[in-house]
This record gives sequence, C-alpha cells and structure tokens, in this order.
Amino acid sequence: MDVRFTTAGDTAFNVEFGEGIDRPTNARVMALHARLKTAAPPGLVETVPTFRSLQVVYDPAVTSRREVQAAVEAELAHAGDAPAEGSLWRLPVCYDAELGPDLAELSASLGLSAERLINLHGSTEYFVYMLGFMPGFAYMGDLPAELERPRRSEPRVRVPAGSVATAGRLTTVYPWESPGGWHLIGRCPVPLYDGARPSPVLLAAGDRVRFEAVDRARFDALSAETAAGRFDPDTLRAAP
Repeated sequence: MDVRFTTAGDTAFNVEFGEGIDRPTNARVMALHARLKTAAPPGLVETVPTFRSLQVVYDPAVTSRREVQAAVEAELAHAGDAPAEGSLWRLPVCYDAELGPDLAELSASLGLSAERLINLHGSTEYFVYMLGFMPGFAYMGDLPAELERPRRSEPRVRVPAGSVATAGRLTTVYPWESPGGWHLIGRCPVPLYDGARPSPVLLAAGDRVRFEAVDRARFDALSAETAAGRFDPDTLRAAP
C-alpha cells in the first residue's frame, strides 16, 4: 500500500495509509505511532493517530519538515503492521428507555426488538480507532451490520454526558454534554474524561471496549459513587 504525505499547516504533516475505515489500515497507523514513540526524531512534538492517517507535529525551531519526514520514512520500514494490543475496558451501560431515548425508534427502524438491539450492541468487542470531536470522544468499531444506520437527520442541541450512541458502523460514549447527531441507546455512568485524573482521558486509540449492561439501580449507584469521587475507573480495565 502506498503512503502519502500531506501538509497540515506549518508545523505538521499527515502520513496517509489509505482511504477507508478498516482494521488493517488502522493497524499500520498505530504501528507507526508506536514506533515513533520509541524512536522519536529530534524536534518531534507528538503524533496523533486517526482512522487512516497519522499526524506528525514538529517544532520548527528545532528541526524542519524535510528532516522529520525523512526520519518518518526511515521508520516506516521498521514499523510493520502489528502494533501492541491496547487495554480492554468493560464499560457499564444502562439501556433504560429514559437514558436511551432513541432505543425504541432505532430498534423499529432496523426491524429488531429492543432486546435484540441491546444484545447485539453488548455482545461485541469494539476497537478504538481514534479520538476526536472533543476530548475523550472515542470512535469505536465495528458495530454489527444489523445495527448500521446513518446519523440522525436532525442533530440534537443537547446530548447528555455519558450517552452511549451509534452511527453508521460506529459506537461511542459522549464524554461531555454537547450537540450531537448519533442515535442514543443508553448511558454510561463513568466519565470518559475527568480533568482531576492524572490521565484525564480514559480510552486511547488502540484500546478495546466491551459494554456490560447494568440496571437502573446499579447505574444510579455508580453515578453517585463517581460524583462523590469514590469510584476508581481503572477497575474497569480488564487484567492482561
């Protein structure tokens, strides 16, 4: 597969690996991302992985685009396409009708019962392709084909923080209250972004996620523990 370099302003460029959203392409992105973490050329500020490309940010006071790109090209030969496996997270989600206001409509439009939709969504292990849109917003795939549906034709002005949602072949958890056009099917009581944590963003590109259904009573209890600062989200990380 050919690699293309494109400009992203005067302090960054993109390394593009393809045009589609798929695991093999993203694996090459993540492999180069990991390689540059351990073999960073002088002046490299950070690398930002996306579905199909890696953005490389550098300090022009220390180095140049030509020097950094040459270093990246050299590392491409060693990066391979098998990055280290990320963490597995088990996130609680309450598929309550009040917390998932699109659950009934989405189920009906897909020709499924709400129970079938919940079972399909909760029985899949998802891969975090990238983070974007807002801090902590993880684009996770791949949603079962039976659940695929485009985004809402009319986005909401307000989506509550913690909303579990789907769009296309992706699913996510809204880390903040914000506008949004995805279909809301439940809610997670654990914030995916918390500025008080040493690492504010819970998920990282390359991680895996499984959603585990909880009832409303358990959801309310976890929400209260989280609000009081008594819940450690690291307990949701599966043992290696």
